Amino acid sequence: MKLFSVILLLGLLFAGPVLAERADRDKPVHLEADRATVENATRTSVFTGNVVLTQGTLIIRAEKMVVKEDPSGFRHATAFGDPVSFRQKRDGRDEYIEGWSERMEYDGKADKVQLFKKARLKRGPDEVEGDYISYDAVSEFFQVTGNNEKTGTQANPAGRVRVVIQPKSKQENPATESQ
Repeated sequence: MKLFSVILLLGLLFAGPVLAERADRDKPVHLEADRATVENATRTSVFTGNVVLTQGTLIIRAEKMVVKEDPSGFRHATAFGDPVSFRQKRDGRDEYIEGWSERMEYDGKADKVQLFKKARLKRGPDEVEGDYISYDAVSEFFQVTGNNEKTGTQANPAGRVRVVIQPKSKQENPATESQ
């Protein structure tokens, strides 16, 4: 029942299209770091120190990032930091999706970002936080789970899922204007 409630809240929180900028998929990936090692045989690269990955409007910042490329050329990245952050423009809107956590996994093929440990995701003024957040840009699906006091923060010692949904203006909700 708790999972259903969280999914329902997330549906309300992120109602409407949440797709990332579609053009980003066709843009080159740029990586910067203080140091890098590349293993051609396994198609694995490790970047350390002020790592910045950009692909179109997508920006991921971390202290360490391991990037693997599959045989089809899609990239999968695992980033570590305190915190790792990402930011990406929403498709067709002047609005961004932003996220923070201690570990982040990005799957370029599935267009999915997973945030682990002290995870927070923000779209405009609305935000959600928990121990784990999964954001699938293709299906517009968010999943958030809390944990327990072991992973809590000073502001949220119980480690529970928290959601902040700002009221929508009448201009954003035409159904209320006709009332």
